[in-house]
Amino acid sequence: MAPPPPPPPPPPMCFPFTNRSRTREASPLIVRTDSEKSYASSQRSDNHSNRSEPSDNNSHRSKRSHHSAGSQNKLVRSGSYSTTRTLASDAEKLSFDSDSEVYDVPTLANESRTKFSQHSRNDSKSALTRADSKKSTKWGYGWGLGKAKEREREMLERSPSVESERPPLYKSPTRTSSRSSGSKRPPFYSNDSASTLVGSAYERKINDVESIKEKVDTTERLEDIRKLMAKEKLDYYIVPSEDPHQSEYVAASDKRRSWISGFTGSAGQAIISKTAAYLVTDSRYWLQARDELDTNWHLIPGGAVDGPKDWIDWLVDRAKDSKIGIDARMISHEKATSLNIQLNHKNSKLIYPPQNFIDMVWKEKPLRSKEPVFIQSLEFTGREASTKIAEVRAWIQAQPPAVPSYSKATPTPAQMHIGTLITSLSSIAWLLNLRGSDIPFNPLFYAYLFISLDRVVLFLDPVKLTDEVEDHLRALNIERKEYNDIWAFLRRREWGEGKVLISPETSYAISLMLTHFRYTVAPSFIDNVKAVKNEVELEGLRRAYLRDGAAYVRWLAWLEHKIQQGYDITEYEAAWRLTEYRRQNKHYWGLAYENISASGPNAALPHYSPTKSGARMIDRDTPYLNDSGGQYRDGTCDTTRTVHFGRPSIDQSEAYTRVLQGHIAIDSAVFPEGTTGSQLDVLARRALWKDGLNYMHGTGHGFGSFLNVHEGPHGFSSSVALVPGHVITNEPGFYLEGRWGMRIESALAIRRVKTKGEFNGDVWLGFERLTCVPIQTRMVKESMLTKEEKQWLKDHNKKCLERLEPHLKGDKRAFKWLKRESDRGIGIASPGPGGITIDWD
Repeated sequence: MAPPPPPPPPPPMCFPFTNRSRTREASPLIVRTDSEKSYASSQRSDNHSNRSEPSDNNSHRSKRSHHSAGSQNKLVRSGSYSTTRTLASDAEKLSFDSDSEVYDVPTLANESRTKFSQHSRNDSKSALTRADSKKSTKWGYGWGLGKAKEREREMLERSPSVESERPPLYKSPTRTSSRSSGSKRPPFYSNDSASTLVGSAYERKINDVESIKEKVDTTERLEDIRKLMAKEKLDYYIVPSEDPHQSEYVAASDKRRSWISGFTGSAGQAIISKTAAYLVTDSRYWLQARDELDTNWHLIPGGAVDGPKDWIDWLVDRAKDSKIGIDARMISHEKATSLNIQLNHKNSKLIYPPQNFIDMVWKEKPLRSKEPVFIQSLEFTGREASTKIAEVRAWIQAQPPAVPSYSKATPTPAQMHIGTLITSLSSIAWLLNLRGSDIPFNPLFYAYLFISLDRVVLFLDPVKLTDEVEDHLRALNIERKEYNDIWAFLRRREWGEGKVLISPETSYAISLMLTHFRYTVAPSFIDNVKAVKNEVELEGLRRAYLRDGAAYVRWLAWLEHKIQQGYDITEYEAAWRLTEYRRQNKHYWGLAYENISASGPNAALPHYSPTKSGARMIDRDTPYLNDSGGQYRDGTCDTTRTVHFGRPSIDQSEAYTRVLQGHIAIDSAVFPEGTTGSQLDVLARRALWKDGLNYMHGTGHGFGSFLNVHEGPHGFSSSVALVPGHVITNEPGFYLEGRWGMRIESALAIRRVKTKGEFNGDVWLGFERLTCVPIQTRMVKESMLTKEEKQWLKDHNKKCLERLEPHLKGDKRAFKWLKRESDRGIGIASPGPGGITIDWD
């Protein structure tokens, strides 16, 4: 059956703020101020008087009026309202009629608008170590920097604060065209600033849409949990992020940690004591957690310098003579075993209450999805499910019996391996060539799968089964049981004698149910096989990335066009419009993950996602970062580009160039067979390290074929050897807390390559680039690049033009933009005499 339709699109949201008029005559300026909103508008010229005026309650979304002073007062442009669609290309064909819908943005209090000032930033950082702990959890001065070095401090001091220096109008001018004559003329710098009426009105408008973090009051929720803890005589209660299948991304019904803490990031553990509550998360989410947690919570930055390695390290350091509760389904066998061993040395132990405490107090807990499962056809998988099941059985038979190494006795039937229990949702979906819709952004369904040498049992909610899927399972000779029947199945040991193979990621509840004598822990065979894409899957990924790249280019052309015209575009609007372009692609199923659309200080949060009410305007003073991708039936996409719509500062250009050099180093790498991702990781960081810069997240990860966007076991942080068929992302970055962030990400496939001198006959490997989106050269500092790096950048963008041209027929604006980007030189022109910038691109 076909996949379920995507959710209906939200209402159109592109708000005209400025349109250049057809006349150069200056218009009188009117500035209105009321108790909540301030805005500037220009009085219409007579030739626009027949257009309808927007209502007063929408006036804060009206056009931006430009006002020039001094020697440039002869070039004042009048403004005009636009209440019609803003799409300039008929090829866009999006299903809406108007971009003028208005939504309210709460006005920030004056004191909240200084949240990125130096004083506020220091206060916020000190809050990270508020925990009443025995160990000091120190962390770096800025995001991704570790302990601050002089270089980072210098960059922070040189970078103007958001509060102290708002982007003045026309600070980053571009070439414009007269609508009446079509002639080109260079724009001029304006003397407008916050000291003028127009500048002040514009500043207040930007203030009104800066990030607004609504924190959840968790007081009552924590009180309810502590009452249950008291009944069980627990000292701590742990709420992990994962679901019973140890999924990285979980459905709304499994977001227990998010509900109890208010922190919405995908990784982190909540630990509740009798008197306090703690959240431990890694460096990707420190700033986000600081913004989202209320005063009941203490943030513990896992992996920080001089801090705990992770939540287990932090808990063990504090637990003494303690009883620690956790739902055994929500922690993996590997983690639970490690935690138990360490707690024994502290005279502490884990307790497994029969019911999850969060489920007992979460009164409006969402229900799990009932959407049907659907078949992923051979056209996309390249391999039959029956073939995959046969390979799993061959692997089971190849496992040696579970006997002590010193024993010479003949193995008994109880020591032989007779089957495997698979709990990973992505592994089950891949193995059976099925997909579902139970988890947002991931085409998965809740199930367990047991495979023995003569039997296959699928535990699944029967309401999800269509006739087509029933026939598919029947053809594979697969038994169907209810999802929750897994526990009775394990308790009765229906497979008879013998041991069951489980992976380290299997939930601890399952290993408890099996008991130690009934299972053997082994690395997941399916994860290793699934990670190596066959030629059908690789070809599908190539097609998917071409379509996704074409949508990305069409969107970038639209976004740059609108911003150059003076339209206000928020992070949320930009993300939504990109989704609309992707939605038009063949085989589109949905997004691969939540769109990361970030401007200014929000870009310093690697996993920031904007909300409709709290999105920031995309400005011309800071880089804009977009990390997003589509889920297509033939592939999962993941792309990041950072662009600048104005004149980048020296620090931004230098940091971006270092990030680009790291990206090029990975992309160009050639390495012998057996090389691991962790051995190549230094290539991405070497250029940044030269300037004392760094980033704290991984350099790249594997990804699926219409499956999870994060897929192991390989990656640039992994000790698993890279082999032909692996796919991996290449995404170095740099983040300056409270200022800006940047990242460049492309997807790569590992392939065999020919080298000049095949040393000792070894196999040499390299990368094939799948992503097809140009890299902006505006922020690059040409003098820092080598000759080879300059040529790589030029060839990269030329290749994008060649591959995407057939996909952009009918969209003249997108093709023109792509052609210009591929031909464009490196860097940006310097201002000429009199403040005139001529940047002919």
